[in-house]
Amino acid sequence: MTVIAIDEKICTGCQECTKICPNLAIEGFPHQPQKINPDKCVFCGQCVQKCKSYVSAAEHGLGAYSQTREERGLPETVFEPLFAAHNVTHIKEVMKALADTNVYTMVQSAPAVRAAIAEDFGAPLGELSAYRLAAALRRLGFDKVFDTNYGADVTIMEEGSELIHRVKNNGILPMFTSCCPAWVRYLELNYPQLRKHLSTCKSPQQMEGALFKSYGAKLLNVPIEKIFSVSVMPCTAKQYESSRPEMNDSGQRDVDVVLTTRELVWLIKNAGIDFLSLPDEKFDMPMGDYSGAAEIFGVTGGVMEAALRTGYELITGKTIPAVDITAVRGVNGFRSADIAVGDLVIKVGVVTGLKNVKPVMELLAAGKLDLHFVEVMTCPVGCVTGGGQPKLIDETDFVEAYTQRISATYNHDKALPIRKSHENPSVQKLYSDYLKAPLGELSHKLLHTTYCGDKKEVHH
Repeated sequence: MTVIAIDEKICTGCQECTKICPNLAIEGFPHQPQKINPDKCVFCGQCVQKCKSYVSAAEHGLGAYSQTREERGLPETVFEPLFAAHNVTHIKEVMKALADTNVYTMVQSAPAVRAAIAEDFGAPLGELSAYRLAAALRRLGFDKVFDTNYGADVTIMEEGSELIHRVKNNGILPMFTSCCPAWVRYLELNYPQLRKHLSTCKSPQQMEGALFKSYGAKLLNVPIEKIFSVSVMPCTAKQYESSRPEMNDSGQRDVDVVLTTRELVWLIKNAGIDFLSLPDEKFDMPMGDYSGAAEIFGVTGGVMEAALRTGYELITGKTIPAVDITAVRGVNGFRSADIAVGDLVIKVGVVTGLKNVKPVMELLAAGKLDLHFVEVMTCPVGCVTGGGQPKLIDETDFVEAYTQRISATYNHDKALPIRKSHENPSVQKLYSDYLKAPLGELSHKLLHTTYCGDKKEVHH
């Protein structure tokens, strides 16, 4: 599957992309067009963020811009610079589904999207727009507007329970998070023998997609085959993840199309929607209900913190003394901490940026990584800096954008009435009415998998 491409007609060989690539997948000589090695690419899209070569009328001819836009399947309303490194778009598929009255469209949007999308409409860096985002999706014509944060809360229920089960039953440790598809692919390509250290949990996107076409279909009395499932992600690798053969436990492809934040911006502008003037609107229930723990999935250390907030209370049966677990926050390449959870001490690690994971994996391969749980995120400071986020042209904007997006995320967490995944009432209802229990039979069928490249292993 082609997710990321470099247009050799446009590439100048500046090699900004080669410097940022975490798996050395971009090959070529300086000042010559670069190529992506598909057998090494993890689809993170950081090359898209860093690319400086763009279509120029002076250099490529007067018709080059229109031709490039058409080749990429972009709406005619797109007039921003078109760069050599780009992700393959799926806008036309979504537009077709939205126009088809025989299709029931459901959409989910990731927490990191709301921390950046307004930037492409002229808002300050990091202005959070959760509820304007819901309003925009509704005005595009989606039948149901849900939130990936709901899936994140479900992920914590499953992943936290899985970690507790492994710790208490001498399971394979350390357990690594599996939310980031670029990281999962990196492990599969470079350390396939260590795959069983991955959590069996699907990502929040895939959990929610599976629930769209099972629980959601049942609640709404909509035939599964009629549902068209769309996700809006900050991440280009999510496009790859949704197409994996493992991701069809609902009986169909769980997520039909993934749009990046930038692609959604193009759709909104194409529809003539004034994003910044939209009123705040809530996401649809029940799969639009979420906690602050889900919101912080978008920043490095956030999945770990969310898991610990719930894990502490599941293990001890007591309220966690401090819901803000600052020991796992930060942006340095690798950090670890010992977290007291009742009589247990949970040893955790957080890897920020995929280029920093190799030393950790070498320690694991040598049997010297004395940790219980490790979070890995591919992008610089987590999903808020994903390859599908608004593109920053000026290098001086990077640090400010990263800082403001992280700050906005934590502020939203603090402002929410519920800050722990297991206290989300809609998630509690999901388990009482449908799934019955974390790690149960139906949970395993819909929400878990075993990552194994092109083959799928069956749970027993």
